[in-house]
Amino acid sequence: MILIDLNGKWQMKRTDEEQWIDAVVPGTVYNDLLRAGKMKDPFFRDNEYEIRDLCKFDYEYKRTFQVETEDLKHDRIVLLCEGLDTLCQVFINGKSVLKAENMHRTYEVDIKDSIAAGENDIHVVISSPIEYALEKDREQYLCSCADAVPGISHIRKAHCMFGWDWGPQLPDMGIWRNISIQCRNTARIDDVYISQVHSQDRVELDVRLRTHNWSNSGTDILITIETPDCEIIQEKAPVEAAEQHIAMGISNPRLWWPNNYGEQPLYRLKVSLMNCGKVIDEKLMRIGLRTISLKRQEDKWGESFEFVVNGNSIFSMGGDYIPEDNILARCSRERSEKLIKNCVEANFNTIRVWGGGYYPDDYFYDLCDEYGIIIWQDHLYACGVYDFSEEFRENITHETRDNMKRLRHHASMGLWCGNNELEYAWAYWGWGERFGQKLQNDYLKQFEEYLPELAREMDPNTSYLIASPTSKGGFDDPNNENFGDMHYWDVWHGRKPITEYRTLYPRFMSEFGLQSFPCLKTVETFTLPEDRNIFSYVMESHQKNGTGNEKILYYISEHFKYPKDFDSLLYASQLIQAEGLRYGVEHWRRNRGRCMGAIYWQLNDCWPVASWASLDYFGRWKAAHYAARRFFAPVMVSALEEDTKVSLHVSNETLNKFEGKLIWRLRDKTSSVIKHGELAVEMDALSTGEVVDLEFGEVLTSQQKKRETYLEFGLIADGKEISRGTVLFVKPKHFALLKPDISTEVYEEAGKFIINVSSKAFARFVELDLTDADAIFSDNIFDLSAAEIKRVELKKEYLSRELTLEEIRNKLRVRSLYDTFE
Repeated sequence: MILIDLNGKWQMKRTDEEQWIDAVVPGTVYNDLLRAGKMKDPFFRDNEYEIRDLCKFDYEYKRTFQVETEDLKHDRIVLLCEGLDTLCQVFINGKSVLKAENMHRTYEVDIKDSIAAGENDIHVVISSPIEYALEKDREQYLCSCADAVPGISHIRKAHCMFGWDWGPQLPDMGIWRNISIQCRNTARIDDVYISQVHSQDRVELDVRLRTHNWSNSGTDILITIETPDCEIIQEKAPVEAAEQHIAMGISNPRLWWPNNYGEQPLYRLKVSLMNCGKVIDEKLMRIGLRTISLKRQEDKWGESFEFVVNGNSIFSMGGDYIPEDNILARCSRERSEKLIKNCVEANFNTIRVWGGGYYPDDYFYDLCDEYGIIIWQDHLYACGVYDFSEEFRENITHETRDNMKRLRHHASMGLWCGNNELEYAWAYWGWGERFGQKLQNDYLKQFEEYLPELAREMDPNTSYLIASPTSKGGFDDPNNENFGDMHYWDVWHGRKPITEYRTLYPRFMSEFGLQSFPCLKTVETFTLPEDRNIFSYVMESHQKNGTGNEKILYYISEHFKYPKDFDSLLYASQLIQAEGLRYGVEHWRRNRGRCMGAIYWQLNDCWPVASWASLDYFGRWKAAHYAARRFFAPVMVSALEEDTKVSLHVSNETLNKFEGKLIWRLRDKTSSVIKHGELAVEMDALSTGEVVDLEFGEVLTSQQKKRETYLEFGLIADGKEISRGTVLFVKPKHFALLKPDISTEVYEEAGKFIINVSSKAFARFVELDLTDADAIFSDNIFDLSAAEIKRVELKKEYLSRELTLEEIRNKLRVRSLYDTFE
């Protein structure tokens, strides 16, 4: 029970300075310095490098709090620190009560003997994480991300805060999560773990309780479940042992499903510890009634790798998540909800929380519960070598226990994973020769023995994966496409063409992608006009992947004509990113059963930067996110083209049989129809298949014909087009585009604006945007045939600010691929 909430107003300063400034807790040093006007915007131009040096200093926070005489009568009074970042010493009334060294842990310490009635002082001193990491690196070199400050494997702090190939070196620090003083009387709840057994029309819950009773007085447990229909189920029992199990049954359960498979009903569960009829401790949580497991079973290709939800094998679709801001104080439930809603809008059903960041706040998982997003949760080790000493083992044991206990009850929790790319690095990057047998054995002890054993203890009901990627463990070809999950980077890092994705048949692709620049509106937030050249010092400072800008130009050159100006280049970079992701995902969905997941790198940004994200730092949709809405659609039509031959496939990722109609038209560059056809389509639930095989050799008799002809196809259900696509028979840069003369008509309906878009010739990659406002359109970056009227909806709730119909008309801008070159 909270006795004193220590969140709110504090004071803060650098330890070598005299002046204190106002601070806010939860918060961070950088955020407080920004609020006080004592620091420049670290994301503007090249300020990062100057601001980074501020992390070389130590900082301190202080405040006072009142304790009443009556408060001191509690049996136990503890200081609960839910997030100290990272090297912190806590003093109360001048007495050291806690030394913290792990950002990811929860610290609890008894302070009853350190406080007194009246005014008390709390003082937190935070040491420089950079200086610590560098000193440890000098003592023992442990490899980590080449783009990060050296030594980060020695410190349990979000690795990416020290820099990555998409993030700045700005390892902020502070009291970043709640801090409070809590009271304990008689007894407390130590742990609640819930297991589910599903049968026909019933779910049996086993509620395992661990309590600590230090008074030997009689206590009871009351468990209350409130159903989504507001029915109440209760069970009461005396506390008879430190650990006991209470069974509860739920009839006619409403099952929780991932997005696009069903609804997300949640049950509220409250565990109350009672003494003499009075609640002395309480734990609240929401659960979803569902089964989720990772199926790995031998088959004709090797071994399956697929999530099974409520008995159904699903195709996982989504992105890899990184921290939403390098300044953690800027993160919020509202911001995360916008992000998760954008994922749902793009038909995600899965997010992988990447291991180089931190375990997100409770609200992140609450939102994934509410919106139907399965979480693949990495433990927090990425691209580095770790010394599995006794001290390190003890530290990460607390870290792992704290977070698995905190998060395991969520309906969205689908998988725990030991690390990101460590087995891959030991197997392929020569680490064995470089670092020796001891550290290689440490990897096996930590990730293939200790952490899996700890996971079986903490959360036996949730599947566990030793690493990502992995095949069979033990450094045995961890990126083998026939076993486990796969990370593929020959497209991008290896400069292979995007068509190379079609040569791969992974069981589950958990990382792949291409970079792009953010849009001009985002670039303008961190540049001056003279910076707006991708090879300027400032633009290169916002490109952390060494040769990234060169690679972007390379991929643009492979597909598009040379962009005529800076803005066109930004736009073209997004187009190639979207096309690359599409090539991969459509191919893997066409091979459903052999491949059962496509999670692209990456979902979001932590600052404005050139990166692999489909949503930029401000949450603006890049072309890739609009493409994801289409290639992750529950029912999707896609094309596999080879020279003049095109096969059309339908993928049905729903629990219902699909019945509809497929329409195709072969058109010339003016959009005149050369050939056409339509046929009825039936596709079983959770299946994919080829619908028609088309051959246009008799029409496409020359290279010139190929340059002037395209195939348009669409899938119709209940009279509406639900999926569509276009095939060019040459690279887009070689297609004979005509000036499309795109026009728009905008009118208003209840709660939304309608934009009718038309053109006079075939228009490729039509983009809608507003000049000084942001919007999410129902469709964007689409192809448009002449004389077609494309209806696009813009819901008012998806505008960054309120606009009138006239303002929408004035601010609306339209362009297509034709407008990017001269």
